[in-house]
Amino acid sequence: MKTFQSAEDAIELSKFDDSGNYRPLKTAPNLAHGWRLELARLEELQRALDYFYPGRLAVFLAWKTGQLHTTPLRETLDRQSGMYRVAAKISDDQIDNVVGDFCRSDGGCLRTILWKRDQRGTVSSAKLPLEKFDPACDQIKALGRPGSSAFAEATADKTTPAIATIPLLCQEPCNLLVAECRKVVKGKDKR
Repeated sequence: MKTFQSAEDAIELSKFDDSGNYRPLKTAPNLAHGWRLELARLEELQRALDYFYPGRLAVFLAWKTGQLHTTPLRETLDRQSGMYRVAAKISDDQIDNVVGDFCRSDGGCLRTILWKRDQRGTVSSAKLPLEKFDPACDQIKALGRPGSSAFAEATADKTTPAIATIPLLCQEPCNLLVAECRKVVKGKDKR
């Protein structure tokens, strides 16, 4: 296992998966293995977390203080312009399938979804488990991969208590999901 000691090392560590493929979605469950990051100060840890999961710490703090605002998917799609404007034509059934597949924790994204499908408060996708919408649920543990989450598991000798997970919160649909919605509407994806 290779050890790194700079917060900036997280920039390169977060770019590629175990196979060397680029990771366009930093909250995908495919962070490379075989490394350890040792940091001396809290400020370094905060910087490293921001490199691994851009913006997620700020979103978490806004959520904890009750200042986080969410944006429904339909609102996000309705404000698109140019080549993405067509994404707003996606049907509710198609949304259910796209979100259920693209945002799932097992191969999609580890963020906990806080946004709704529309202004009425419709759940983002009925195809996702309820844990996907629960900030108290560790998305890695929900996958049934014991030991996969360093923040959530105790040390092997069980002398160190487990530390609570900082949830990766999703306050609005990302640009990658908007692109997936566009593909479906354009008929390039049959979801």
